[in-house]
Amino acid sequence: MQIIQITPAGKQSRSGNRVTADRWAKLLRELGHQVVTMVEYDGRPADAMIALHAWRSAGAISQFKQLYPDNPLVLALTGTDINEFIHSHPKPTLRSIELADALVCLHDLVADLLPPKQRKKLSVIYQSPPPLAALRKPAKQNFDICVIGHLRREKDPFRAAEAVRDVPASSKLRVIHLGRAHDNSWAKMALAEMKINPRYIWKGEVPNWRVRREFAKTRLMVISSRNEGGANVVSEALVAGVPIIASDISGNVGLLGRDYEGLYPVEDTVALRELLLRCENEPKFLKRLAAQGKKIAPKFTEAEERRRWAKVIKSINSQGKTDRASL
Repeated sequence: MQIIQITPAGKQSRSGNRVTADRWAKLLRELGHQVVTMVEYDGRPADAMIALHAWRSAGAISQFKQLYPDNPLVLALTGTDINEFIHSHPKPTLRSIELADALVCLHDLVADLLPPKQRKKLSVIYQSPPPLAALRKPAKQNFDICVIGHLRREKDPFRAAEAVRDVPASSKLRVIHLGRAHDNSWAKMALAEMKINPRYIWKGEVPNWRVRREFAKTRLMVISSRNEGGANVVSEALVAGVPIIASDISGNVGLLGRDYEGLYPVEDTVALRELLLRCENEPKFLKRLAAQGKKIAPKFTEAEERRRWAKVIKSINSQGKTDRASL
């Protein structure tokens, strides 16, 4: 098939949407399809469209369906779609969902957030990062915790830093934060936090190899987000064998499972602090989190992601042929 993929993130972006779009394009090409990734749709013909983001790509979705009503469209639902825009901008968001012939999402709890009549179109496609090149060797001088994520409100980026401010002096907890500041005000807040909190180190935006190096030497990762659609960094940590402490939002629970022991109530600094200290002081608990992650990790292989995409493409291709044959 000739497929046009629409993403709101430009080619140079390091956002989750762009990372996801580039990986999907690679997988689909391996399945034999031709894929062109665009930010703005120009009306060109294609056998199918894959659009990331129901609200931001609403114009492209509507235009494609007007021009090629019999050609299938797959809509990938993002975190902001299902947690924000379906409530704040319901008309265009729900219209995109209705126009889609198939829906894909990144975690297991998205179906609960959709209108019931749209749920039958939904498939979960877990993201598949590559494994680390070598075995992990966590540093011993400090009990380092990594936070991987840009500095913006949705990420609740300073929650881990706040959690380690008042730990006992004997604690070796230290937070290493990798991620770009959304704007200058966020950068100022990170610099201010470092001045008052010697346990917090912000490294700014770094290349992917630097993130992987952090995974190799960190003791655990914290994802403190208020809003996620199934963060790629969770998949990366699971495949790397890094234990995870996560806020209990649907995007994290949908990846880790309701029985995962490393969850804490979103925005609850005290609960996060208690979990971090428990990880530091109870080696058996940290090992248990690692074991739970290892059990989950096989869902996040490239082969599994490719298999799930092949199933979605087969379903829309068969549906498109049936629709055209009935004309």
